[in-house]
Amino acid sequence: MFRQAREFGPVVLIPLAWGFVTAAHLEVVTTSTLFIAHIVMATLLAGFAVTGRPDMREGVLHTWWAVIVAGFVATVVGAVGFRVGSVGPILQGVALFSWMLLPAVGFVDTGRQVSERGWVYFGGVAACVVGAGGYALGLFGTAPLLPVAGLVLVGAGQTLAILDAAFGYELDDTVRGAADGDSP
Repeated sequence: MFRQAREFGPVVLIPLAWGFVTAAHLEVVTTSTLFIAHIVMATLLAGFAVTGRPDMREGVLHTWWAVIVAGFVATVVGAVGFRVGSVGPILQGVALFSWMLLPAVGFVDTGRQVSERGWVYFGGVAACVVGAGGYALGLFGTAPLLPVAGLVLVGAGQTLAILDAAFGYELDDTVRGAADGDSP
């Protein structure tokens, strides 16, 4: 059961995290709530990195393990940003942009490795990069909804890619079996 939680947990956690970040930018949640969310996420990431390590030593899974470890560091940096003075917003920004762009590294590697549906992962890369760029442009005040649109784009791209990673391979096997006359 724990292994399934590790495999399918990101399907829930990724959209939840980006929804939470978007809500924060719309000032629906407080700074204290964001700090607690960072602590919870850092704990989950540390647990995932430690327990997933034996299964993630090579290939694309190793790339994703490295993304998780780097994300853990970025999340801790973001948490520290809520507790320090004037550099706090910079540290929070480092955490946010890290999580916008770190998964793109994993998506590139995954897209190169899969024989089918690589476009899903390269689409995830595009969503991460364009969303982060839109968010950054929006920080200059040119369009007040641009940061939120950037967050939504990043969240949607990452969610679609993780859905494919979690369920796509099982679906492929089921469809192939049914097409060959086998029952799934």
